[in-house]
Amino acid sequence: MARFVRWYGSGPLHLLVLIASFALTGYAMVRLFAVQPWEVAIWFVGAAILHDLILLPLYSLADLSALYVLRHRAADSPTVPWINYLRVPAFLSGLLLLVWFPLVFRLAVPYPGDTGLSDSVYLGRWLAITGVLFAASAVAFAARLRRGRRAARGDESRPASGDGAAP
Repeated sequence: MARFVRWYGSGPLHLLVLIASFALTGYAMVRLFAVQPWEVAIWFVGAAILHDLILLPLYSLADLSALYVLRHRAADSPTVPWINYLRVPAFLSGLLLLVWFPLVFRLAVPYPGDTGLSDSVYLGRWLAITGVLFAASAVAFAARLRRGRRAARGDESRPASGDGAAP
């Protein structure tokens, strides 16, 4: 088993899940290409161009900007990795917007006619979900920061040497 992990880099369960996900993706691709081959090919090329040429530079720039602007902090504060508490809710909010943008921005013309439902609630709900995601992330960061400060205070109150004498 150790030889396999050294050769592959992870356990056999990881390899099995990876093979299963590739098999499922292959099955979906065969089914999609059988029905609409040109539309799927255009979608893949468009998605690759949109992501690689437009979105990747934009969110890389946003991430670097956030790191640059928010990196300044007091020297006595404990070091807690904070950037993922900003990245995760931003990613989830962006993913929701990417999936639901026609309804969020009221661009889905046939939606109300086909379903009989209004599309006027999606912007408010997306903003509410985004707010909840960032609030939950802020609470998690505050709890982590509090634990870090508590641990730092605990380390300062402990004696440096094993004999119990103060340094």
